[in-house]
Amino acid sequence: MSMPYKNDMTPVSPTNLSKKKKKSPPAATTEAPFDRVRYCQVGSAPATMASNEAMWGSTSSGGAPACAFPTVPRVARSHAWDWVALLLLVAVDALLNVVEPFHRFVGAGMMADLRYPMKANTVPVWAVPVIAVIGPVVIFIVIYIRRRNVYDLHHAILGILFAVLITGVLTDAIKDAVGRPRPNFFWRCFPDGKAVYDSITTGVICHGDPKAIKEGHKSFPSGHTSWSFAGLGFLSWYLAGKITVFDRRGHVAKLCVVLLPLLVAAMVAISRVDDYWHHWQDVCTGGVLGLVVASVCYLQFFPAPSDEKGFWPHAHFRFITEQEEESRGQRPAEAGGRTSHELDAMEAGRRDQLL
Repeated sequence: MSMPYKNDMTPVSPTNLSKKKKKSPPAATTEAPFDRVRYCQVGSAPATMASNEAMWGSTSSGGAPACAFPTVPRVARSHAWDWVALLLLVAVDALLNVVEPFHRFVGAGMMADLRYPMKANTVPVWAVPVIAVIGPVVIFIVIYIRRRNVYDLHHAILGILFAVLITGVLTDAIKDAVGRPRPNFFWRCFPDGKAVYDSITTGVICHGDPKAIKEGHKSFPSGHTSWSFAGLGFLSWYLAGKITVFDRRGHVAKLCVVLLPLLVAAMVAISRVDDYWHHWQDVCTGGVLGLVVASVCYLQFFPAPSDEKGFWPHAHFRFITEQEEESRGQRPAEAGGRTSHELDAMEAGRRDQLL
């Protein structure tokens, strides 16, 4: 029986030959589920990431993974025009509050529905931004402290600001254009209770405070309601993605968490009717308006909560994909391989030696 030989004609034992034929099984790779992925902490790590653990931000015994993720200011600078757009929305909303609204005709026969008493706001104007914006932002920051996802924090704050400001501009523009009188318009127009009407048109001739009369023509739609549903509606979308409420496992408790912000918004809306500052149509329209704008703004930055990737914003997965592509391109060089430019240079050197 002939023995196999190496290149130097030394025989190879059957034992060694059998060892050469054995191949170690490939290492199993596992990907962390999207709903439990941790985001890599910001650090001064190299740009290449060769493992799924580094890509998805899972921790190891050596501490936090080394990932070169951008900082919050850097992400904010990449969205500079979005922040400029927010400032423009603030300016437009401020201008709409200065503009005199349309003074819809109010006759003597209409006063039966506009004679409700003047009451103070159960939910003050200053409390609306606290409930609809500051409260949700605090939740965003708490999640950022736990997860360290820069894109998630930035896009959540940017998204909710867009939601409430776009809603505010639409609400105030409609208020000025419609000019519907509030349920307590009689006491704004006639604070002493003595009504004065035009002898021909029977239209009101108000002698109250001009500021109160101006505010009395801004009933439709409700600003408190639209702002509350815009901010808290965005928060509901956000929580639905973070706790994977649509994972088809039937956890009703998750659904209760998602509906809680909407319940708070609904209570704000009901208070506007109870205080006789708005008609029921005003709060219904304001709620729909705010919730629609919140939904559009959320889906602009985040996948739908029912999506497999609904846990993090679109930008997070785009950054991960870019890092994976960069890593694949640099792995041959790190493994000792030759790039096409290096092979061309070596071939040119061989030709020079032959010549």
